[in-house]
This record gives sequence, C-alpha cells and structure tokens, in this order.
Amino acid sequence: MTDLAQLALDVAKHYGASYADVRIVRYLRQNLTSEDERIRAIHDSEDIGIGVRVIVNGAWGFAGTARLTREEVQRVARQACDIAAASATSLREPVRLVPEPPRVASFKTPCAIDPFAVSMEEKVGLLLEINRRLLKHKSSAGVIKKAQGHITLRKDERLYANTEGSLLTSEVVTTGVWYQATAVGMGDAQTRGYHPPPLTRGYENINADDLLNNCDRVAQQALEKLTAKECPVGVRDLILDPHNLALTIHESVGHATELDRALGYEESLAGRSFATPDKLNTLQYGAEIVNFVADNTLDGGLATWGFDDDGVEGQRWFIVEDGIFRGYSTSREVAGEIGLERSTGGCRADHWGSIPIVRIPNLSLAPGKQPLSLDELISDTKDGIYIEGMGSFSIDQMRCNFQFGGDAFWEIKDGRIVGMLKNVIYQSITTDFWNSCDAICDERFWVPNGVLNCGKGDPMQIAQMTHGASPARFRRVKVGGAR
Repeated sequence: MTDLAQLALDVAKHYGASYADVRIVRYLRQNLTSEDERIRAIHDSEDIGIGVRVIVNGAWGFAGTARLTREEVQRVARQACDIAAASATSLREPVRLVPEPPRVASFKTPCAIDPFAVSMEEKVGLLLEINRRLLKHKSSAGVIKKAQGHITLRKDERLYANTEGSLLTSEVVTTGVWYQATAVGMGDAQTRGYHPPPLTRGYENINADDLLNNCDRVAQQALEKLTAKECPVGVRDLILDPHNLALTIHESVGHATELDRALGYEESLAGRSFATPDKLNTLQYGAEIVNFVADNTLDGGLATWGFDDDGVEGQRWFIVEDGIFRGYSTSREVAGEIGLERSTGGCRADHWGSIPIVRIPNLSLAPGKQPLSLDELISDTKDGIYIEGMGSFSIDQMRCNFQFGGDAFWEIKDGRIVGMLKNVIYQSITTDFWNSCDAICDERFWVPNGVLNCGKGDPMQIAQMTHGASPARFRRVKVGGAR
C-alpha cells in the first residue's frame, strides 16, 4: 500500500498541490444485537479505500475511492487537485497549517484476543445467556418484559503519508458491550442498563463473568424503579457516578472546547460555543478542584490512535486546569488562528471517504487529590440525589444551558441512601455547574467510560472517545421530574 500512497502524493504535487496527505484505511466491523430470546441482528463488514487531501492555491480539495489500482489512485489525486483549484476561486483566506515535524512510526493498541477470531457461537451465547438471566426476574410490582444486549467490535488499520515526509501506520482495535432490562408493571415501564467501559482492547475487554454477575442487580433495580418515588422538584446536592459524568463532560466540555466550533465553523450545523478564544486563561470554567485533562495517549482510550489524520502524534494537555479554561482540541489548520505553534492532534475522520475534522479527545475529569470514597461522599451529604448511568440530555447551541437525566437514582437524606427515585433530570448552566463541584473521589474510583457514537460534521461523521471520571458532588443543582 505504501507505493499507492506515494503515487497519490506524487500525482498531487504534479498537479499543483503545495501540500497533500493520503490515508489508506481498512475497517472491520462486527455488531451483534440481542432482543429477548433471539438475536435480532448481526452485522459483519469489511471496507477498504483511499482518501486524498490536498491544498492547491490555498484551498482544500478531497477525493476518495474504494478501487485501489494505480489508475484509480492517479485519477482520485487529480480530482482532489481539481476540486481544490475550483474552491480557491472563491477563497477568502488561504489555508495555513501550523508546522509538524515529519515522522516514520507505527502504533498498535494492545490486543491479547483478536475479537474477530472469537467464534460467533461464543458471542451469541453470551448475549442470549444475559437475556435469559434478565427475563427470569419478576416482583409484586411487575416483570422484566424485555431484555436487550449489544456487542460492538472494531478494527481500523491505517496507513498515513504526506508530502512533508511522514509515513505512519496503525492498528486500533475497539471492543464494547452493554445490556438493558425493561420492567413493566404498576401502569409504568422502567429500564436499567449495564455499560462496562468500551476500550481500545481485544476481546479480553468482554468480561463474561462480570457481565453475567451483574444481571440480577440490573433486573432487580429495573423492577424497583416501578415503585420508586418521583423526582422531587427543587434544588438538591447531586453525586454523579463516572458513567453519568461521561456524557455531561462530553456535551458541556468536550464539544464546547473543539476549536472549530468556538471559531464558528460548526455554527450552521451544530452550533457554536461560549468558550471563545478571548476567554482562554481567564474563564473560571469550574471550581479549583476541577481539572479536565485531554489525553490521546491514554491506555485503552477510545481516541488513542497513535496519531491523528493530520499526522500529529497523540498528546496530553489541560483543557481546564485548577478550574481555569486552558485549551482546545485543534487541527493543524485551526491551531494557528489562536496563535498556537502546534496542533493538539485532534483532527480525525471516521472513514477513508470522509475529510478529517476536529474531534473531542480522550477528555477526563481528573480524580480528587485527597482520599475519598463514594460511601464517604454519600455520608457527607445531607440532602441529595445519587445518579448512575447515562440518560436523556439536551444542551443549547452555545453549549451553555443544559439538562441531563440518568439511568438510576437514589435519594440521600442525612448521609444515607433512603430509597430509589425515578424520572430524575438535572438542569444548569455549564460554568455554574462545574463551579458547584466541591468534592471528587480519588483515583481508586476513576473509571474510563466512553462514547462510541459522537456525531459531528456535514455529512455526519461518527467518532469515539473516552471520558473518565471518579464520582463527584455538585452543590445546589436544580432538579425536576422527567415527565
């Protein structure tokens, strides 16, 4: 494949490209979905192709193909140059890339068990056994009426080259599994799920014993939600578990600090951001104990790819440090617009046929520095709600006003869990919310949850990234019923 990549670069230079890069990527995908006592769907796919991106007369051009022949690669490289030249006729400002030293390197995520070598019978058997265990549960209030499960397996093999001399290869394997039980009774239906962290790991990340051992708890809590109290309306202290925090981090910090969004490039599709460059190093984004660390070198991180689609290696940096807004996720194109000398390496495409765009990195809330367990945090809370898991959410186009739900909720009174709640949502403004954080559990309780389906771009692209956290407390947050 290296010869085809070099051919594309040579042709692009011949047709006037001042810069060009090439990605040849092979994708393996396997998704299994179970419903009750059957497998509802199995999707198995393989896809390979080349994407050529060029700058001609200061403008971008891009083209791709699934036909990896010399003739087709030459045609696509010419086409990318033609598109760039046409775009340059209406250019307002030329594209300028911040420097990046060329490198030759390889990257591979740990993979002790190739997930695509594991038999279909084993995977199907696991999902059906989970559902069987969920469906056997019932109580005086109702019965588990539906059980669902899903396994997702991904392998991306990339070759990247550019006209600056970089030649990079990678193999990234991603595995994840989740399941959910739906309880029906008392004129109501309630769900409860289990979502172990998806990781860039082999099939060893699919822990059958752990999945099966949590079935009874998940089913029983789904049934308990049927008789749970409705969410009180008012102001409460919240303790959020790492899985719930993952989505809140993603929406209120991750998207808010993508530099292209902050500069207005995403305005017509998904909005802008309140976290504009004039606020860098001055905005009190959160309380002093709040640190958001971007880390595309994180072991097992969903955005740990070795390098991005600008050829920039994975890095670690602060988005928020001691509560102060410090940084963005950037590409080589937008980094220079705020005076950065180097990109943070956040430019990724979801397919060989997609042009790379700025994406959220592995972005995590750093654990607290003082020893603190979840039990201790609950015992120190007088009037609050403990929330586990992800639920519905809504956030405005400036990433400012939001509301989030969850998967399971418990009322806290005088330092004790006194019972389950249901239909809980919490509402706040991003900076008010993160400034209300007054306690974070220590590193023993830090969990690298993640997102596998982040949508952005036009046409839409889907990306993955990790959002780790320890349980944390937020004071006097507005809560209300989801109904």
